[in-house]
Amino acid sequence: MLSQAEENYLKEIYALGEETHELLSTNSIAKKMKTKASSATDMLQKLSNKGLVDYTKYKGARLSRKGETIAMTIVRKHRLWETFLVEKLGYNWDEVHDIAEQLEHIQSKTLTNRLDAFLEYPTRDPHGHPIPNINGKIVTSESIILADLNINEEGILIGVKDASDNFLKYLNKINITIGDNIKILDIEPFDNSFTISSDTKQITISGNVAKNLYIKNQ
Repeated sequence: MLSQAEENYLKEIYALGEETHELLSTNSIAKKMKTKASSATDMLQKLSNKGLVDYTKYKGARLSRKGETIAMTIVRKHRLWETFLVEKLGYNWDEVHDIAEQLEHIQSKTLTNRLDAFLEYPTRDPHGHPIPNINGKIVTSESIILADLNINEEGILIGVKDASDNFLKYLNKINITIGDNIKILDIEPFDNSFTISSDTKQITISGNVAKNLYIKNQ
């Protein structure tokens, strides 16, 4: 059985791999885990010895097939619990990450599968992130970053790249949420800010915010 720390590393390496699809440096993993590079190196060596990570000193690491399978199981549990907390217990989407971090380490496969069935097999969590099914398969959907849209283009907000509490609270503050129809009204070249319409409102967001919103074209 893996420790919680080992599971957390596998999950975060999986998340980083989703973003870059390249060999991950020790420094990037350490930054993701908010620890020192030396500590990350020690853990990568430990995971490598267990056949969960392909690690080469000074070059980087990636999950092995076995490691990826375990990581996707942890991700599945985390996202199912987030969905449960929001849909069934009435939590806000910015309140569930830390709770799901604790619940994801429950080892019962039966509980996970029953939770999945109880939620009627959701394919995305409250932040729009895909939920692996029981076989580790993910239902993908075509999406682009809002920042890549041009003036007068529009689409449905289906996910957020940054699921941190602070970012989600900011989206709450400006009343933007999953499912909103967003249209680009103007782009300011000076600071790369975007004036958008979101359903009945019109607001201006920074280029950084636009880079963290996933849109599905209509």
